[in-house]
Amino acid sequence: MKESDNVRILVVDDEESMRRFLSILLEKEGYDVVLASSGAEALEKASEQSFQLLITDLRMPGMTGVELLEKVRVEQPTLPVVVLTAYASEASAVEAMERGAYQYIEKKAKNDEIALVVKNALSLGRIQSENHHLKSELKKTHTERKIIGRSVAMRKVFQMVDKVASTDSTILVYGESGTGKELIAREIHYRSHRSGGPFVSINCGALPKDLLESNLFGHIRGSFTGAIKDQQGLFTVSENGTFFLDEVGEMAPATQVKLLRALQEREIIPVGGTKPIKTNVRLIAATNADLERMMAEGTFRTDLFYRLNVIPINLPPLRQRKEDLPLLVEHFLRRFRPGSDTGVERDAMDALSRYDWPGNVRELENVMERAVILNEGGAIQLVDLPENVVQGPSRRGSLVIDSPSVTLEELEREYILKVLQYTAWQKKRASEILGINPSTLYRKLISYGITEKAGEGDMPEQEAA
Repeated sequence: MKESDNVRILVVDDEESMRRFLSILLEKEGYDVVLASSGAEALEKASEQSFQLLITDLRMPGMTGVELLEKVRVEQPTLPVVVLTAYASEASAVEAMERGAYQYIEKKAKNDEIALVVKNALSLGRIQSENHHLKSELKKTHTERKIIGRSVAMRKVFQMVDKVASTDSTILVYGESGTGKELIAREIHYRSHRSGGPFVSINCGALPKDLLESNLFGHIRGSFTGAIKDQQGLFTVSENGTFFLDEVGEMAPATQVKLLRALQEREIIPVGGTKPIKTNVRLIAATNADLERMMAEGTFRTDLFYRLNVIPINLPPLRQRKEDLPLLVEHFLRRFRPGSDTGVERDAMDALSRYDWPGNVRELENVMERAVILNEGGAIQLVDLPENVVQGPSRRGSLVIDSPSVTLEELEREYILKVLQYTAWQKKRASEILGINPSTLYRKLISYGITEKAGEGDMPEQEAA
């Protein structure tokens, strides 16, 4: 199939000779051409069928090309418009560009010049249409993956979201892995005046520290090995939208300095560049680390912390909002078994309620998906649940969390061990439940001296070195 197949172009000009000329030229290129002699006729045709491009004369009796452009774009905001002008310097051509026209063509332009402008305008239209479709799908996905909860703790979170969504203030979301920090960030974005802009997210722990800076701020060609062309950073990609930085505590000190500048000055400098670029982005950061402890240790900048911590939102772990468990279970059952009204047997629900959920809502989601797959179609039974959920958390050798002598490192070590035991020491699976990058998990295993003889062989050499 050629690019020109199924492409319909509306050509509007009060001069019959110009209409005939463009019709012959464009039909030779394989396009389907519809002609109109006035703006009113063009609007009528645009209401009857869809077009992929509008080419209009600027000066026409009754309705000018600029007026037509504005009226058509109300109904078809992604439709590219090319205007025809007798003179390149004509003020109305400049005005049309300012009001959203893709390009202007001089009436005396060569055939191949006209064909090239048309081809490029159609390419732009396809991109804009795809972006519009993707945004619609994202909003649809957003409504399907909303935060579930009626507990007092979650109502406080929802009240905070209501208060801050309409502002441009920087937000720092605190919460254990799997509590839904990104869902909260998306909720804030879609309730804000930036909802029409992009929502861009990055996990700071998922990239090597030397590549994170380039991904955030972009780079200039030749600034490092492999930089074969200029590359936009995610700050630029999220212009007029929301940028979500997850695991912000994983950021290297040098990158922290650049992030601080982006927040203070509202501008970034690409890697290898010297010219600052202004940005208009709302930043939401998230962490499952103790940033105040990291500040005391000198691994996280104090000035950056206070720039990020303008409005803190604390997401409670699932074990602290067990009253939401039945709602969440019902929600996941509807997702994984749509159209069915089967529920969960009492003994299975009791087991789900007793469990501590170290992986929080993400772990519950995985458990329910597994249960639906194993179940024969009736109510979820005890036998459909993982053994560790049925037996409850092992207390043998576990830490007494209420003890004031227990350090955060000891609690984290115990938490990691529990998740590793749950996954039978499958480190990749454990990192998914913990919500961290596998390389981050390996570093923590080494620092805490956690080993398992049967699993030592799957630790990467570069991480073990």
